[in-house]
Amino acid sequence: MGQGLHNVTEGHDHGPAELCEAGLALYGRALREERVPVEDSAHSPCLLRLGLLRPDDHDPRWLRPLAPALALPRLLQESARDIARRRLEEARLTEAFEPLLALDSHSASVADVPGIGLLTGFDRINEAIGLAMDEAHEELLTIQPGGRRSAVRLRDVGLPREQRMLARGCRIRTLYQDTTRHDLEVVAHFERLVGDVQVRTLSEVTKRLLIVDRAVAFVPAGEDRTHALEIRHPGLVSFLATVFDRFWNLATPMYPEAVRIPPTDGITPRQRAIAHLLVDGHTDTVIAQRLGLNIRTARTHIARLAATLGSESRAQLGYRIAESGILKQEDTDQ
Repeated sequence: MGQGLHNVTEGHDHGPAELCEAGLALYGRALREERVPVEDSAHSPCLLRLGLLRPDDHDPRWLRPLAPALALPRLLQESARDIARRRLEEARLTEAFEPLLALDSHSASVADVPGIGLLTGFDRINEAIGLAMDEAHEELLTIQPGGRRSAVRLRDVGLPREQRMLARGCRIRTLYQDTTRHDLEVVAHFERLVGDVQVRTLSEVTKRLLIVDRAVAFVPAGEDRTHALEIRHPGLVSFLATVFDRFWNLATPMYPEAVRIPPTDGITPRQRAIAHLLVDGHTDTVIAQRLGLNIRTARTHIARLAATLGSESRAQLGYRIAESGILKQEDTDQ
């Protein structure tokens, strides 16, 4: 009998929220008559599967109904279990797709933006920059943050590209951080170039930026330099070029004629930059990163600044900086 009841449920599988009209009618009749013949359930096997009709313990030819007060809580529990099961399936799908979405996140973020393309991989980025430089007829503007650039890369990659541009009558303007002023490899690189080349430095600059003919710009799209954005949107390129121009006007010449940055009241320009960051509450590590210094050098400059201002503690140093007026004086100088 049990096997027979199981067989009639096949092909009629639905949840309690989808209880069929025929099943509801038969269940109502069973409640009124207190029982129905087994053969009457042939077209409503869902009642057996959901436990709304059960075999009569005394006569297997009949089915008796489960009281609605007991049936409803059971059906609600089954519905809740079904929802929980579906949510678990959703969570597993989300977890499975998470690494796949991460792989596609860069391209998805820029795929529909006109004038912006994603470059993936160092070779592809280098190739795109090289093509843009080879097509240039006016100028190359670059910002190079951080520490030393590879001498081998400057010689083997940068020099040929830049010299070809200069030979066509283009000009090159490059911004470095102040920490590069004494980098002999960088200076030697620019001394090898023949043409209109100028280099200036600032205490802080933006992330790496390259603009060709004010028509195309390249900026990083990640911290590991394996993704970059190639920007040809006129408005965005114009904005980036304006940013470069404003930095350039504030910067100190380094090449072809280096201008010495004089100290003011015993405070060097680098110490003034550190003072700005200290007042903003940055840690030694952040200061070093922002200024392209290693942590030991940054702490040495902080110690010298404290000694010059007569500060005996980190807390007192902020007060001494404000009291000295060196930051206001810097604004006046500019």
